Amino acid sequence: MSDIAKRFPQNPLLRPADLQPSSEGMQIICLLNPGVFTFQNKTWLIVRVAENTVAKEGVIFIPVLNDLGKIDILEIPEGHPELINTDPRVVKYMGLDYLTTLSHLRLMCSDDGANFYEPDGYPPLFGQGMLQAYGVEDCRVTLLEDKYYLTFTAVSSNGVGVGMRTTTNWQQFDSYGMILPPHNKDCAIFEEKINGKYYALHRPSSVDIGGNFIWLAESPDGIHWGNHKCIVRTRKSNWDSARVGAGAAPIKTEHGWLEIYHGANAKHQYCLGAFLLDLNDPFNVLARTTDPIMIPTEPYETSGFFGNVVFTNGHVVNGDTVTIYYGAADEFVCGATFSIKEILSMLE
Repeated sequence: MSDIAKRFPQNPLLRPADLQPSSEGMQIICLLNPGVFTFQNKTWLIVRVAENTVAKEGVIFIPVLNDLGKIDILEIPEGHPELINTDPRVVKYMGLDYLTTLSHLRLMCSDDGANFYEPDGYPPLFGQGMLQAYGVEDCRVTLLEDKYYLTFTAVSSNGVGVGMRTTTNWQQFDSYGMILPPHNKDCAIFEEKINGKYYALHRPSSVDIGGNFIWLAESPDGIHWGNHKCIVRTRKSNWDSARVGAGAAPIKTEHGWLEIYHGANAKHQYCLGAFLLDLNDPFNVLARTTDPIMIPTEPYETSGFFGNVVFTNGHVVNGDTVTIYYGAADEFVCGATFSIKEILSMLE
């Protein structure tokens, strides 16, 4: 199966070796799923950087943040009878789940949209407090009324929820803690109010009843969210049969709000698709792609920390062209362009 993505010839744009670890004793394992925004006439990425400590034979090291915001390292004997470590991303030990890496967010910028560097004066963003002790992940950025809204996955032993911070200059931030409690993620705030209200896509999920579906919520202030409704579900025997989740903020077109989303099947292959929401009533889903618009085909997408993954939560729009920056194989940051008209033509 082919797709309609025009991948950057420079891909991967960023590899783990391109950045320095956050502190001595840590090593960068993978770069994932950047949020994207424009600022000071440059393209910026806020990249998820996943780190752990150097491996030692017979021992698994688990980094977590303590109450002071410093990294503590748990040491787990590899053969412990109450250790389950079949997934490279998560281990279960003594009945509790831990991430094998600790993620923070790093700012990168580019003059040409392809060659990125880490500028001086823009500090990384780390987890804050008990509810972000396992790190912050997969940031989406929305510019609304001259303020940037950062929604991200906040992870701890209490579960996975949505945290939010705002900024106007990317040097000072206001924190709003957790705006959507566990289990929730993939939160993308629209870049315009509709009839005076804020709107956001998000994904609550349940291990027992329901599934990993895309929901929509509204808010009077961008902080307190209500009127939640499920709008996009998984599709049996399709490429998005196991889970779906929002990408970045929807793109406003004359036909409706165009959302590029990710879906995964039972084999954990992640692809991208699209759906269209009514301009004045975004709870109304007008159309959706049957086939994916992007599938993992390149070696840097099929092989890596967790292979067969293309996953985006950031893009830049210029006329008919949308440039998405995406995580590939849970290890690399890449770029691709799409024609908005071509995406719209695939909607059914």
